[in-house]
Amino acid sequence: MMAWTIALSLLTILTMIGASLFKPDLKIKKLSINTYWIVPLAGALVLLAAGLIAFPEVLAGLSADTPINPLKILALFLSMTLMSIFLDEVGLFRFLASIALKKAKTNQITMFVILYALVSFLTMFTSNDIIILTFTPFICYFAKRAKIDPIPYLFASFVAANTWSMMFIIGNPTNIYLASSHGINFIDYVQVMYLPTILAGFASFGILFLIFRKKLSAPLGEEVESAQIKDKFLLITGLIALGGCTILLAISNYIGLEMYLITLVFALALIVVVLVYKALKRARPSELQTTLRRLPWDLIPFIISMFVIVLALDKHGVTQYLGAVFSDSLPILKYGLSSFLMSNFINNIPMSVLFSSVTSYASDTIALPAVYASIIGSNLGAFLTPIGALAGMMWMGLLKSHEVKFTFLRFLKLGVLPSLIALGAALFGLFIVLL
Repeated sequence: MMAWTIALSLLTILTMIGASLFKPDLKIKKLSINTYWIVPLAGALVLLAAGLIAFPEVLAGLSADTPINPLKILALFLSMTLMSIFLDEVGLFRFLASIALKKAKTNQITMFVILYALVSFLTMFTSNDIIILTFTPFICYFAKRAKIDPIPYLFASFVAANTWSMMFIIGNPTNIYLASSHGINFIDYVQVMYLPTILAGFASFGILFLIFRKKLSAPLGEEVESAQIKDKFLLITGLIALGGCTILLAISNYIGLEMYLITLVFALALIVVVLVYKALKRARPSELQTTLRRLPWDLIPFIISMFVIVLALDKHGVTQYLGAVFSDSLPILKYGLSSFLMSNFINNIPMSVLFSSVTSYASDTIALPAVYASIIGSNLGAFLTPIGALAGMMWMGLLKSHEVKFTFLRFLKLGVLPSLIALGAALFGLFIVLL
């Protein structure tokens, strides 16, 4: 039973990665469906059909009142993502980017530094995926007009988003999943992760600057167009929602509210306020409609399917075995390196779902170091190869649509040194904090 479970799980994950790289969309007439969630769903159904996991066991896992419940995690992530996308729809991120690039004037180095800092700051309070997918078209547009190579800015933004996403628990769904598996709250998380994030952030920036310094020496010859805020009331509403939500998340442990409930309430409140405002103006809530369309709804079947696969692996003792293999020695190094590599083998979201179970078998003395190290690996593994994160695979497709040539091999060549050095710096920081 264990062998069959492992074989079917590996086949599912490898097929998912292959489909995402070579056949990301399945077209049925006018309908286009992303394959990255279709394959895991099929794999989960096969496990159920084969009797390797029972449907009542799945229902019990989905209804369990635990922090690791995938429905709670999805509610948290989708709610935060809704607020982030809404701010993008009212023009906040493009507005900030245009200001940043105007400050750089004709100096590429200044522009590189400002853009890295801006992406780093925004990704901590929103979502790394949203920031990546928002800034990419803007950078491509500007680089084409300025007749400069967009790769330094594109890759630096990608690295910044996946590095500084470690700072807060809301920065990456992998943070949420892994931290929730051990009941780590917002404040406790920050107290541990601030130093690893800062060290990794400065380390990755330094390496990127050295890699791209020659390309950044040429001056800029094109003024960037100013981006305008569409509706100031909507902007203020979105900022209040995101800011208020972040504050309450920080004190959630003290007010006795689960994080998913806080984010869900703020997201619903934002929707209601926008609908009322638009109704009073007798206008169509176009920003909200677009926001809802842009939400990553595909994550729902994806996360639940991966949850089913991990339940099957756990049932047949695979996760317990992996926990025993890692043992009690050098947990920071073992979990940090293994999660980093595993992210680039099966993608960081499946990895986080798997490791949330694996770390549950760790002894009390190493459980927390193991979880934090796994979080570091899940974030920084995202820029070793495009496989490391869903955002990486979507990002590669987005670059292709903007006629930017960027191959898998070039991604690996650019990513190997920053990711490894950032990983070493972050794990060292974690070791210092947990001494």
